[in-house]
Amino acid sequence: MAAAFQVVAADPPPTPLVFASPHSGRHYPAVMLDAAAVDAEALRRSEDAFVDELIAPAAAAGAAVITARYGRAWMDLNREPWELDPAMFSDELPDFARGRTARVAAGLGAIARLAAEGREIYARKLTFAEAKARVESTHLPYHDALDRLLARARGAYGLAVLIDWHSMPEAAARTAVTPRHGKGCDIVLGDRFGAACTRKLTDLVERELEGMGYRVARNAPYAGGYTTEHYGRPASRTHALQIEISRALYLDEKTLEPTPGLAKLTADVGRLTAVLAETWPKLRPA
Repeated sequence: MAAAFQVVAADPPPTPLVFASPHSGRHYPAVMLDAAAVDAEALRRSEDAFVDELIAPAAAAGAAVITARYGRAWMDLNREPWELDPAMFSDELPDFARGRTARVAAGLGAIARLAAEGREIYARKLTFAEAKARVESTHLPYHDALDRLLARARGAYGLAVLIDWHSMPEAAARTAVTPRHGKGCDIVLGDRFGAACTRKLTDLVERELEGMGYRVARNAPYAGGYTTEHYGRPASRTHALQIEISRALYLDEKTLEPTPGLAKLTADVGRLTAVLAETWPKLRPA
């Protein structure tokens, strides 16, 4: 298999910033498509399409950038690796598998059962050996690389700042409520209700994005997933913030083609990166 991810990072790191995109991969191995009951286009609708392109220029501003290559439906890198649905498998799962989580119940475990519009992905049962191979070839290498990037940042600067980038359907963005704008938003910041990073980071990102004209909500409908929860340990000098962007800002959700908004949003992500690269020392405890 090809590498599970791509990293663009200077050595030594110019800043403690690490940008990640776990859901923007576009590759679906033939072994998956052969077992699927849906086509690749249906699988693509679960991607955070083009988010890797949105954050790519951040490397030039001093952030280490890691992006997934494989589609989210193949392996969801923002889930615990063994968060698996027992109903999807022909054999019994080991005791360490976590089959009773809300995400599994929704059909969206580490290996998803459902594609967009609630369609069953697979035409047959999978085996645990197949799941294990996906975890070992995709999930574990990605998170090992991400962990190393964060450790390198901590070693160089005494802290690491992880921004985990995602996109959300416009329908989800419409459900958010912001104090300034009422119902509906453009971007959701998820910091696990303050547990995953210093509030100074969330405040800074919100202020900059609002200044660019975006409507920003916090923690609803997305407070942060596995990545934010697993790595966000302010007491251990790692701050993690999830950023969800409404796809309506840059994507035609019907055709999955980018709109002119992609260029503007990419430029604004670059502007935000430059601010973070300049002001990150202020995130340290007083």
